Amino acid sequence: MQDATAAPKVWLDLDQAALDAAYDQSVYAPNQSAVHDRRMMMSAIALQRLGEPQVIAYGAGKNHTFDLYRAKEKNRPLAIYVHGGAWKNGRARDFAVLAEVFVNAGAHCAILDFDLVQDCQGDLLPMVEQVRRATAKICAEAASFGADPSRIHVIGHSSGGHMGGCIVTTDWQKDFGLSQNILRGGMLFSGMYELEPVRRSKRSQYVAFTEETVEKLSAIRHIDKICLLYTSDAADDSLRV
Repeated sequence: MQDATAAPKVWLDLDQAALDAAYDQSVYAPNQSAVHDRRMMMSAIALQRLGEPQVIAYGAGKNHTFDLYRAKEKNRPLAIYVHGGAWKNGRARDFAVLAEVFVNAGAHCAILDFDLVQDCQGDLLPMVEQVRRATAKICAEAASFGADPSRIHVIGHSSGGHMGGCIVTTDWQKDFGLSQNILRGGMLFSGMYELEPVRRSKRSQYVAFTEETVEKLSAIRHIDKICLLYTSDAADDSLRV
């Protein structure tokens, strides 16, 4: 017998409170502040060891840059990192600790900066256009950075995972005049690849979701455009340095 007092479902089996909680890290990660503080501390230490990155512009805006941490040798793989932060927090320098892992392994690392959602009046479309433009520049000029153009990988976490999903489903030939297979691989985690439930959550209080946003930026709706060069060969060593 159905409970007449139960809250109505707004997405699958989730009521509004449950859906809101699903997109609120503080609900299921009460140590969020401590994790953030530790990452900031470790990034400051990493910067002391690595030195300042090369800051390269991909556009005219003050946030349209990426931090490039170079490996010691040329023709090495390059990892592009798109950071998270609920679309509204974080800067590239805050994630230097991740670059140290790649540099120590002999790979280059580019950490993207971009406008945050509050800089774009709540619109995610300009943010995605920026990370796509940054990726296009990195891929087109990889050799000049000392990277192997055939071994470029995208990594994204949380809202960066969402934008990473938009990167790997870009029509590179149509939008940028590049080969469709400019990326070797991608690793996206804790991202949002269907935006309709996010639109129905309390994140709509600061993100101006529209039908166009949901349609264009839900990567799962565009998997036919996935542009990764992964092969079925188990011996593929593109991630090795």
